[in-house]
Amino acid sequence: MHRSTSTTGGHALSSQSSRRGHLARRLFQLYAGLALYGASSALLVRSGLGLEPWNVLHQGLSERTGLSMGVVLTVVGAAVLLLWIPLRQRPGLGTVSNVLVIGAAMDATLAVVPDAHGPAARVALMAAGVVLNGAATGSYIAARFGPGPRDGLMTGLHLRTGVSVRLVRTAIEIAVVVTGFALGGTVGVGTLLYAVAIGPLAQLFLRVFAVPPAPGGGTVVATGQPRRAILRP
Repeated sequence: MHRSTSTTGGHALSSQSSRRGHLARRLFQLYAGLALYGASSALLVRSGLGLEPWNVLHQGLSERTGLSMGVVLTVVGAAVLLLWIPLRQRPGLGTVSNVLVIGAAMDATLAVVPDAHGPAARVALMAAGVVLNGAATGSYIAARFGPGPRDGLMTGLHLRTGVSVRLVRTAIEIAVVVTGFALGGTVGVGTLLYAVAIGPLAQLFLRVFAVPPAPGGGTVVATGQPRRAILRP
């Protein structure tokens, strides 16, 4: 009886340790992914060849207000998060972390990476920014800690209006690109490349960073289409 009790206790401790390790991996993926997202977005800024849709808006607001892009990104993210209240969306750890981490990582990267000079350097930064952004997206989506504020806005509007997620997302992103461009944000070949490549890249890296179910649990890793899952900065 004593041996059986000891064995059971040993299994329980092993299972608890495994769950802690599983959580630690998910947290690492979340914060590493968010930091890489901010850094990759900064590379697109330094390339000067065009930004992701929301960052076109962030750059335009930065030009008009004198605030850094990271600060603008954080403020806009917080404002979008407030819109979740009437939409009855529930934020998670990943949602709040998205608001706080990406902007800080972007500003830190912009502080150390200079503007690219010459076509080859600019194209290299653009390509690196897009690929790393796809890796970052796959990393923190697979961590499953909740959607980013802009993604939650899209899904919330979809649920409240009945309009498809794709149409809601397209309408919002066209609006932010046009507004950002009017304010001085950069639209270019990088914007187009990002729009075309981010879906396949995110899908690839979702598989690469897929987290197995927790020991003793049945958690399912997100495997849906990245266009429905991508968490915008």
